[in-house]
Amino acid sequence: MKPFHPTRRTALLSVLAAAAPLGALPLGGALAAYPDRPVRWIVGAPPGGGTDTVARVVAQALSARLGQPIVIENRPGASTTIGADAAAKAAPDGLTLATVDNGTVIFVPVLYRRLPFDPDKDFRPVGLMARVPQVLAVGPQSSIRTAKELVERAKAAPGKIDYASPGIGSPHHLTMERLCRTVGIQLNHVPYRGSAPALNDVIAGQVEVAVVDTAAGGEYLRSGRVRPLATCQAERLPDLANVPTVNEALELSGFDVFSFQALVVPRATPDAIVQRLSDELQAVLKDEAVRARMAAIGIQPLGGGPEDYDRAVREDREIWVPLIRSLGITLEL
Repeated sequence: MKPFHPTRRTALLSVLAAAAPLGALPLGGALAAYPDRPVRWIVGAPPGGGTDTVARVVAQALSARLGQPIVIENRPGASTTIGADAAAKAAPDGLTLATVDNGTVIFVPVLYRRLPFDPDKDFRPVGLMARVPQVLAVGPQSSIRTAKELVERAKAAPGKIDYASPGIGSPHHLTMERLCRTVGIQLNHVPYRGSAPALNDVIAGQVEVAVVDTAAGGEYLRSGRVRPLATCQAERLPDLANVPTVNEALELSGFDVFSFQALVVPRATPDAIVQRLSDELQAVLKDEAVRARMAAIGIQPLGGGPEDYDRAVREDREIWVPLIRSLGITLEL
């Protein structure tokens, strides 16, 4: 038998096959072993907060299903852009995951003049994970008892009532501005560097009003250290069942605001890996233990795959982009 000598055509086909993108391969062969080593999960927030906690709860359950450790890597700063940029530039091999939220993919691209990443071009969605409800609230020393009283007082004295937020362009800031536009009032914005100092000054009576998220302020709301006036999403919250929604309290319709969190990977990550991650994520979010741990920190599970993520982003952009532009806010990294 003559020894085999590949022709130039055979050799070329071999090279092309070896260079074929992983996304074109079925879930078999090289991808069958995915993941074959630990996975990192980038979180653009510091340890201990709601975003970090959600990532750790989901990562623990997802790790068990993938058969590999998932290591949380906190990269806070610049409204999540530091972590997002690191995720966007990571190798698209399914070994880098990242948390994004409304701020990362909707607010930040409009707020900042220049970004080192493009959320549409650089990220590929795996699925939605959670939503963080927001609550209109006042400090314990305030004489305001209802959302309607707040509106009446604000109309009688435009710009005289202060409200606190964790910072310019935060979901809390934009939610309050949207509410003000909806009901025709003007409040004075007092931005802080984070939720903790904002809440502390509301409790101390330095600032009267705030939009409080249930992850950072749930215990304050439940204990009465901050008095809830109305919840900002369409349905009442189980932990605050006696608190009306903004729609109920102010006789509105269609006011439905919350922050969502989602899982993404670098854009060129192969189809089969994204499908595997999406399927496993949805299974994790149905797990009762995971749901219970989220509920304990004031966060609601929010299932849905890549299509649901795309729809959520599209719908939110229709609301928030015009509002941000009308406020004339521009920030620099």
